[in-house]
Amino acid sequence: MTVSVQSNIQCTPSQRRRITLRLREYLHIARQRHQLRRLDDHMLRDIGVSRHEAITEANKAPWDVPNHWTH
Repeated sequence: MTVSVQSNIQCTPSQRRRITLRLREYLHIARQRHQLRRLDDHMLRDIGVSRHEAITEANKAPWDVPNHWTH
């Protein structure tokens, strides 16, 4: 099954670039949080994070980050 999505929304090249960069940031953050979830307790202790803190952070949405995390 093929799904085609068409939109009448027009974006300038600079808007497309900003959107693309933001999506890449979100994917990067999502990957980092996924990796955090996979760390064992020894590795978490090494970085000073409890299992509860790691799970709490890993469960956040990619866009739920402090302002200084994004460009």
